[in-house]
Amino acid sequence: MDRADIPLNALRVFEVAMRQGSFTRAAEELRVTQAAVSHQIARLEDRLGVALFLRASGGLVPTDEGRLLYPVLEHGLDGIARTLSRITGRRDVELLKIGVNTTFALGWLLPRLAAFENAHPEVDLRISTNNNRVDILREGLDMAIRFGNGSWTGNDAVPLVAAPMAPLCAPSLALRLSEPADLAQMVLLRSYRSAEWPGWFEAAGTPCPPVTGPVLDSSIALAQLAAEGAGVALLPVAMFARQVAEGRLTQPFGTTVSVGRYYLTWHSDRPQTNAMARFRQWIITESSRAT
Repeated sequence: MDRADIPLNALRVFEVAMRQGSFTRAAEELRVTQAAVSHQIARLEDRLGVALFLRASGGLVPTDEGRLLYPVLEHGLDGIARTLSRITGRRDVELLKIGVNTTFALGWLLPRLAAFENAHPEVDLRISTNNNRVDILREGLDMAIRFGNGSWTGNDAVPLVAAPMAPLCAPSLALRLSEPADLAQMVLLRSYRSAEWPGWFEAAGTPCPPVTGPVLDSSIALAQLAAEGAGVALLPVAMFARQVAEGRLTQPFGTTVSVGRYYLTWHSDRPQTNAMARFRQWIITESSRAT
């Protein structure tokens, strides 16, 4: 396609719609009507001869062509914005948006962020937290830190901090625990990852009792319930070191089990910006010091 024929306005609308995951939210950001957004997308699809979105009941679903176009377009628009900032004499600050597992954010990252911000004032870092379920593309993020095995379809990942898990509970409950088998008399608080408790009991060499305690999708909530004496939670000990040091939680047994670790991830087709590269190098260095 000749440069003179590139539909710049429609491409900008497409970038916003992809980032927002909704024509309605795209219209709000662009301060136009939803019909105007839909019209621009339809014109662009007609121009390219391919569909960029599938309209589903759950919202917009990008096609393979849409996923191919978006990171290149986003990178190009970011580059234009940076250049215009230089021309107008503004300090060249690059926005970096990262979604972070809440447990990792509170237990490890946030206390260290001042060091990154002091070293890289040229990066405007925006952190949003989640319960480990995150869609980088749909949520308009540059990167995400999540817990798992390092395999997420369409994403590259580098390992950060290991997270061996062990039972944690209130000190008052720990007084009633002399061996792992005693846990059968306790309420065992559960995450949505059902294999964690059986894995820990296997590592401890003890049969796993029926696990019927409440299921929560947040380690922070599990730790809070455990600290209040509501049961025993299986948690990544390193992320709750402060609560253990303060005496709110205690680790009754030394046995740990590893069911994953924390990873820095980004969309495989996303070109690496300077801000992404700087954060990646910083957090890899910091995590190596913590091991």
